[in-house]
Amino acid sequence: MNKQILLKERPEGLPTAATWTLNDAEIPELADGEILIKNEFISLDPAMRGWLRDVRSYIPPVGINEVMRAGSLGRVLKANNHPKFKEGDVLVGTGGVQQYIVSNGKGFLKVEEGNRPLTEYLGVLGMPGMTAYFGILEVGELKDGETVVVSGAAGAVGSVVGQIAKIKGCKVIGIAGGKAKCDYLVNELGFDAAIDYKSENIYTAIKEHCPKGIDVYFDNVGGEILDAALSRLAMHARIVICGAISQYNNTEKVAGPSNYMSLLVNRASMKGMVVFDYASRYHVAREQMEIWLNEGKLKSKEDVYEGIENFNDTLLRLFDGNKQGKLILKVSED
Repeated sequence: MNKQILLKERPEGLPTAATWTLNDAEIPELADGEILIKNEFISLDPAMRGWLRDVRSYIPPVGINEVMRAGSLGRVLKANNHPKFKEGDVLVGTGGVQQYIVSNGKGFLKVEEGNRPLTEYLGVLGMPGMTAYFGILEVGELKDGETVVVSGAAGAVGSVVGQIAKIKGCKVIGIAGGKAKCDYLVNELGFDAAIDYKSENIYTAIKEHCPKGIDVYFDNVGGEILDAALSRLAMHARIVICGAISQYNNTEKVAGPSNYMSLLVNRASMKGMVVFDYASRYHVAREQMEIWLNEGKLKSKEDVYEGIENFNDTLLRLFDGNKQGKLILKVSED
């Protein structure tokens, strides 16, 4: 039987146990050209909260009684005349929150086992890493010597953004919640400084660390922190809007930036990015990221929990900050 997490009802505010149904489904027989994948790990990402809303977006919402959408890594158990994949292949794709998936293979990519820890293919070598790579280098138009500020800096995307900016010769300031995360950014990842939004005045701290202003601000959180960054832009600054996790569970209207006139004064730009737009070039980013990992220039951290039945509790770690690095759930039962 295949254990699955189905969307039972659309949440108001934070998801709860009532949002989901833990379902047991029979695994169907394979048709010609299909594969059976045993999911080992699923990726938990802030974007999942947006996928629950029945609103127009860059991707259709998850339907009621549908398997919850999620990135996944798994192994091919059976292949019925599949032209590309065979038994034993390790694949990453969008397999959803379930233990098994029958697929024609569309959207799945093979990863070479043994090169790197498999969980990295859901983190630094997966969607978060691709988001960081294209977001800071292409959308952010990063240049050597610039001052870069990253919010949500201890998370899966932010931590990689900051490291890439350091590799490219920039001054990097991370914003995170709590001393442990800030120490991690500076002492382990090599950020130049970290701002603890839980104990520091954001406006004062950004002014102190960015006396000449911010050249690139990579935003993962929105809200007040975005407003603070807008108040300290350098001329021709670029803001990359990747996410707004501080706003995702609002039961009221999302708070927009009040300091947006800084864009006009500083001839700056603010642009949204969705990683799926770069799918045809993931291999380019992954190859470069593997080189940096092997050279020790880039570090990865995965926070792994177990049990598909613990999906909701683990998902909530995205929003209460009780995690560090890439959040992953092991759904396979050994």
